Amino acid sequence: MTDIQIKRVYEAVNPEDGYRVLVDRIWPRGVAKARAGVDLWLKEAAPSTVLRHWFNHDPLHWKEFKSRYFRELDGKPDIVSSLIKKAEMNRLTLLFSAKDLEFNQAAALKEYLIGKSRPKES
Repeated sequence: MTDIQIKRVYEAVNPEDGYRVLVDRIWPRGVAKARAGVDLWLKEAAPSTVLRHWFNHDPLHWKEFKSRYFRELDGKPDIVSSLIKKAEMNRLTLLFSAKDLEFNQAAALKEYLIGKSRPKES
């Protein structure tokens, strides 16, 4: 069973966060690396710069953003499988810096990982 949550990197570190992975391509403004409590900064799991700029956190683009982002993730099977393995061993917290708590790359990545980790029906 995968255990994945998302959290803004600006929120306090909590021991219940488990393994904390920052999934932003750019380090968050105003966050000291020592204070962030990031176990891994996985820039490669973030959407491409072109996709990120196109999306611009516009809820009207959400469905298409996820479709494009999921295609990008399909091309990164090693990254995807490593995140799923972490989530199967312990809680995985995907950290992001966006202000929007609903329409952000960590929420999309969580949805993608959960979809990929479900047992395949025969």
